[in-house]
Amino acid sequence: MTASDWKKMRKQLKAKPAIWKKFLKHNKPKERKFGIAAKKCENCGRFGARVGQYGLNLCRHCFRNLAVELGFEKYS
Repeated sequence: MTASDWKKMRKQLKAKPAIWKKFLKHNKPKERKFGIAAKKCENCGRFGARVGQYGLNLCRHCFRNLAVELGFEKYS
């Protein structure tokens, strides 16, 4: 199915709330409990390469941009 087909289908189902609810019940993505998709960056939403120490939950890219504002210093 192409992306345009999904958009059409979603638009048609939104007009029928009962069928839309049933569609979501059976087709929505699972809530991840473990694995790479379970944890993502709170800033940009990327998976993997996450800095979870000190409760930051940022990817390495966002951490690098925000490190000075958070009070971290670069030594070299």
